[in-house]
Amino acid sequence: MVLKEESQELNETEEKYQNDKHYDFKTEEKSVSCSQTEKTSSPKKAKKSRSTNLNVHMKTHTEENPYTCKLCGKSYTRNGSLKTHMKIHTGEKPYTCKLCGKSYTRNVDLKTHMRTHTGERPFICVQCGKSFIQKKLLNVHMKAHTGEKPYTCKLCGKSCTRNGDLKTHMRTHTGERPFICIQCGKSFTQKKSLNVHIRIHTGEKPFTCPQCGKSFRIKDILQTHIRSHTGENPFTCDKCGKCFRYKENLNYHMTIHLREKRFNCHQCERSFTDTNHLKNHVITHIGEKPFMCHHCGKSFLREGSLKDHMRIHTGEKPFTCEQCGKSFRVKGNLKFHMRVHTGDRPYKCLQCEKSFKSQSSMKHKD
Repeated sequence: MVLKEESQELNETEEKYQNDKHYDFKTEEKSVSCSQTEKTSSPKKAKKSRSTNLNVHMKTHTEENPYTCKLCGKSYTRNGSLKTHMKIHTGEKPYTCKLCGKSYTRNVDLKTHMRTHTGERPFICVQCGKSFIQKKLLNVHMKAHTGEKPYTCKLCGKSCTRNGDLKTHMRTHTGERPFICIQCGKSFTQKKSLNVHIRIHTGEKPFTCPQCGKSFRIKDILQTHIRSHTGENPFTCDKCGKCFRYKENLNYHMTIHLREKRFNCHQCERSFTDTNHLKNHVITHIGEKPFMCHHCGKSFLREGSLKDHMRIHTGEKPFTCEQCGKSFRVKGNLKFHMRVHTGDRPYKCLQCEKSFKSQSSMKHKD
């Protein structure tokens, strides 16, 4: 699969190269692409150069690909592109970064990589000013402004900005998890998820807070942590305009507005924000517990509670913290644990404004 993606990228780069050269072929008077060639070459050689370039360029219109790889059958319009492609099969990576030792098949990929060291981001969005190290990343970003999502899933109708995102999404339907950790065997749908996971084994924490020096394995957790220094409150309630530092705080706050549409229990007058919560509550009055554990005989009101309980017997802990590797049986316990890393304290006392990590900790002392 990786081979196919690299080969496809090579072909797309070649087509872009041909499109970028789509000029000065119409008349003899217009210059060839390199002005230096005109100065040093005879008119006869310059004419031959134009003729050769024109012949190659015309293949982009005729879709003629005379240079074919004997190993995988992929075809190209230029012999040079085929030679570059062959390095994928041979594993040859002749272009090496002198700063970190990473190697690449193509020189253009090395040049792009060097920007990660120099900090150069030459491709800038004219609408928001965000900059990128590659033009294709800028092109993808521009779709965020236009709202364009041309790649649609035929199974569920979800639309994506990039074809790569659609391919990743399709794995949710197929169940494919091609990226496997060689240390523990855990598999992932995306390579970036595997890369983050591997840091649990290596102990690498590449994202460091510039203000306090604390390091994190995940960039998003660092960005959340930085708000504890800046006081930024990016999540705004569209009902009353109140702002919050964390999305979880906003979600908790929204229940205040949702309570305006109450669903009341007729037996105890307890109120709920939606009918599902009310239905689950009513079962407590009936006393019915239809979901029973076949291991120990314990019964539960909800199927989800039974599933959580079953993990006590199986030992399964499917919810893993990507920051420290600790695993949990219940997803809610993982969410609570994440506050240790993010510093999130979503429960605020209405009397003294002090914040807490859990609702049970929020007991005001007079």
